[in-house]
Amino acid sequence: MIRGLQFKVMPLTLKQANEFVGKWHRHHKPVQGHRFSIGAIDEQTIIRGACIVGRPVSRKVDAYHVAEVTRLVTDGTPNACSFLYGAATRVAKEMGFAKIQTYILESESGISLKAAGWSFEGWTQGGDWNHSTAYRGTRRRDQPMGKKQRWAKLLERGH
Repeated sequence: MIRGLQFKVMPLTLKQANEFVGKWHRHHKPVQGHRFSIGAIDEQTIIRGACIVGRPVSRKVDAYHVAEVTRLVTDGTPNACSFLYGAATRVAKEMGFAKIQTYILESESGISLKAAGWSFEGWTQGGDWNHSTAYRGTRRRDQPMGKKQRWAKLLERGH
């Protein structure tokens, strides 16, 4: 186990971040787009994790004021997840977003989000997002479709 590891933020291209997702993520595949992506690098400049922040997946969420962590993945290095959530929060705030959010599986603890100062907001019903018969059967079904937890952090001044 690595104790006292210090991380730094590194900007990543979407291709670089998606390569990390493809190699390390347990249940999600790479994404199509992003607003920004960052990495956590250690003292030897080894990338230990990647975070992809994009538009909110839900059409009901204001994409101009809310950023969404669509993928966060590490190689298992301790504290890399909470470091990346904190770094993504700071970047999104500097970009002028009012809120940052993410969804995690029902089975996940959320401990890294708690450590980064995020708050649990509620549950989704889950499902495959095929709410229209026009799209039935055309959307991806290779992602987890169970209930998910929504976590967020307000980015307004004083938060």
